Amino acid sequence: PVPDVSEELSRQLEDILSTYCRDSNQDGPGEDNGQNEPVELDESEKGRSESPRNGDQEQSCPEINGEKEGPRGTGEESGERDHKRVQEKKKPRGLGKEITLLMQTLNTLSTSEEKLAALCKKYAELLEEHRNSQKQMKILQKKQTQLVQEKDHLRSEHNKAVLARTKLESLCRELQRHNRTLKEEGVQRAREEEEKRKEVTSHFQVMLNDIQLQMEQHNERNSKLRQENMELAERLKKLIEQYELREEHIDKVFKHKDLQQQLVDAKLQQAQEMLKEAEERHQREKDFLLKEAVESQRMCELMKQQEAHLKQQLALYTEKFEEFQNTLSKSSEVFTTFKQEMEKMTKKIKKLEKETTMYRSRWESSNKALLEMAEEKTLRDKELEGLQAKIQRLEKLCRALQTERNDLNKKVQDLCAFASLTTGTEVEDQPHGIPEELALQGPRAEEGFGLAQTTGHPEPPEQPGALSTGLAPGQPAEEAADSAP
Repeated sequence: PVPDVSEELSRQLEDILSTYCRDSNQDGPGEDNGQNEPVELDESEKGRSESPRNGDQEQSCPEINGEKEGPRGTGEESGERDHKRVQEKKKPRGLGKEITLLMQTLNTLSTSEEKLAALCKKYAELLEEHRNSQKQMKILQKKQTQLVQEKDHLRSEHNKAVLARTKLESLCRELQRHNRTLKEEGVQRAREEEEKRKEVTSHFQVMLNDIQLQMEQHNERNSKLRQENMELAERLKKLIEQYELREEHIDKVFKHKDLQQQLVDAKLQQAQEMLKEAEERHQREKDFLLKEAVESQRMCELMKQQEAHLKQQLALYTEKFEEFQNTLSKSSEVFTTFKQEMEKMTKKIKKLEKETTMYRSRWESSNKALLEMAEEKTLRDKELEGLQAKIQRLEKLCRALQTERNDLNKKVQDLCAFASLTTGTEVEDQPHGIPEELALQGPRAEEGFGLAQTTGHPEPPEQPGALSTGLAPGQPAEEAADSAP
């Protein structure tokens, strides 16, 4: 029956739409990065949408998803290998030009110190370029991993869309077949009725009216089916437009999320560094304050002992004063002597009071000095932390320069040999590259170390690579190269 087939087809369409929308809603929140490849996939889908009309869709889909992607990947790998080979071939030519330019600049210089300074500057430039290239390579590797993940995710989405599309196209073909069968049945029934009408026109006039009514019903059903087909086509167009809008919105959302994540990571790292610095500073201040508190307690106990001793002396003097008052009533001579002694005692008491006030003022001044010393200690601790960080960086730089100096010595010997062959001049080989300049710079490093000790800033012990390169622990490489005689 016709109504059962149309209901079954509409039910299949609703199932396809519900399953595809549910899969897309489940996959939407799990995406991580922006998607920039749906345009190419839509072009491939357009090519596949034209193929089912000729009956070749089932063969084209697996070729696109499976077998045809393999040669594309192998072609990309072969292109990368060819690009690497071309770069490797270009490197020696560029190095030869740089060596010739370097030799020309060295020949223009007169002394070996100027040549060494030029080599050091050239090496510093090359080192900076190498670091920048490494940073760019890391950034490009991260971008490559993100693009690979996006590509895999888009492939999975594309496969789902292709499956949904194949189901919808199969459903459309079934609808077309159903319409054709309905048309054929209608035509066949019309022919049968016409034959019957010709045979028995007079006897079956009533049957003819019934057949006409059935034909009208079939036409109405055919018009309804056509309307349903048009509605399905409109719904498919709307679905494709919604899918494209949704992909654009998801791209924007994930780009915004990536920026927020990078900002949060940077803030978290900065907060952790500040927390570590604050903890170290607090620990140092705590140790210093504990030491100062112990010292102040000891001084306070000493002052208390002195105060008790002075009180005892005052008590003794008061007792003597009372005794003198008792003897004063006895004789005037004793009174005069007692008066003299009293004057002496009052002078001593005044002296003792002055001493107590002096000790108190000293104690207060010592407390103020302790507070000032604590503040100076915190400032010096901060300066010391900065100097230690600079010293560690310089030590790392000295070690790197020491290892690189050996490489440069080898390169200089090779260049000298090459220059002697080209110009016809003989170059004397030195045992360790250029020891005269290093020997001259060695005492300067020791003088810098002694000067740091006199200024009061502590310096770490000199590394074995600092003397060999002629650099003081706090002296940059460029200043050492400029200060060379």
